[in-house]
Amino acid sequence: MSPPHPSGRPGKPAGGGAIPRFALYGEALAAAPELLHIEDVHARSSLHQWEIAPHLHQGLYQVLWVRSGSVTAVLDERRQPLSGPVAIVVPPGVVHGFQFAPGTDGWVLTLNSRFLSEGDFQTVGAAFEAVFAAPRVLDMCGDTAGAARLDALMREVAAEFALAGAGQPPPTTAWLARALLWRLAQVQAALIPDPPARATAPRNAQFTRFLALVEGHYLSHWTVAQYAQRMGLSAPRLNRLVRAASGRTAQALVHERLTREACRRLLYVAAPATSLALELGFDDPAYFSRFFRRQTGLSPQKWREAQRKS
Repeated sequence: MSPPHPSGRPGKPAGGGAIPRFALYGEALAAAPELLHIEDVHARSSLHQWEIAPHLHQGLYQVLWVRSGSVTAVLDERRQPLSGPVAIVVPPGVVHGFQFAPGTDGWVLTLNSRFLSEGDFQTVGAAFEAVFAAPRVLDMCGDTAGAARLDALMREVAAEFALAGAGQPPPTTAWLARALLWRLAQVQAALIPDPPARATAPRNAQFTRFLALVEGHYLSHWTVAQYAQRMGLSAPRLNRLVRAASGRTAQALVHERLTREACRRLLYVAAPATSLALELGFDDPAYFSRFFRRQTGLSPQKWREAQRKS
């Protein structure tokens, strides 16, 4: 878990309800885009006084590109003031919100989980996995040339997307979006160096598909065998490819995703931990408390109190 940002907690918890969930911000879940969507920052934020309140998306991957201007970004427990040029990466299920300075210029690219299986995904699987492994801020202020390349790709994706009007975007839109992901992965590798990938491209593609399945089914408490069956693999083979790609077991990753969701709800939803336990698929609140303590070292109530004091 990322520690809370020293500037304070990102807003007040919702009064007993769930964290707001949208397709695109302010739109019903049924309106989720088929494959991808792109719009300029002004298009939506100006309708809400340049403020996008904390919310989340299920099954949608987003990249906010701030070309110029400034934004205060909320990513789960963190709150961070930023100035363009900067890219903000938001994986599915991450609570995020933005307070833009009026006139901020940039783009919001949203990719549906179908993007994982459309076209020649194996060639971009490793880049997709690297970019969306965690919420990230990629500050491009020191890389003028790199920022210009990212901005040009965003503009090209937007131009191709606009050609379709109300129809299906042309395939060039997805091709350019994949090129954008490759570029983001290169930027990220330069800014946040990681050990060399231990898996081949096909294996990375399988691992990314596993992460997408986890995103869709972790609240149902699927077993590793169920994930393996959906992927056409044996449970031992799934564990081998997950360990090769991440150094952890498949079950460990599922438990980490469930724990992240528990932390988000404890932080943003003003409901008793016993109620949240049921929402998270735990029939026994006491078992949820034990599970949460094993993962974080604190009981749900103690964790929540610690966040309030920070």
